[in-house]
Amino acid sequence: MAERLIPGDTAPDFTLQDQTGNNVGLSDFRGRKTIVYFYPAASTPGCTKEACDFRDTLGSLQAAGYGVVGISPDSVKDLAKFADAEALTFPLLSDADHAVADAYAAWGEKKNYGKTYMGLIRSTIVVDEEGKVSLAQYNVRATGHVAKLRRDLKLDK
Repeated sequence: MAERLIPGDTAPDFTLQDQTGNNVGLSDFRGRKTIVYFYPAASTPGCTKEACDFRDTLGSLQAAGYGVVGISPDSVKDLAKFADAEALTFPLLSDADHAVADAYAAWGEKKNYGKTYMGLIRSTIVVDEEGKVSLAQYNVRATGHVAKLRRDLKLDK
């Protein structure tokens, strides 16, 4: 498992397929700030809440110069269903082998009901215009995360 990213680190580059089957890479966002968030599974209650919070604030995030990209281990087909069902208009990327999550330290040991297993750690990494990490948050809660992120980015006055 990779070490957690910290501000100033170079964000690992990636190219993955989005919900429409197109390749999307971090380099596509060079020159603007990008919120890369990792979530465990499309169409589950927590992940739906978080995605809809990003959807509902997308206009103001974009107005502040931020793009949004969601990454999960789901298939492109499952991401397409999720995007359609929830009217999500930002890229949802399929990281089926969790290689990108590994590179971002968003894949690791989790505990649930006394069992330990490997899985996706809900995380958000903000990448600046030059591809450097400006904010890294791990083990975030789905509910209220976008509001907290906005405060941390000083977007809510």
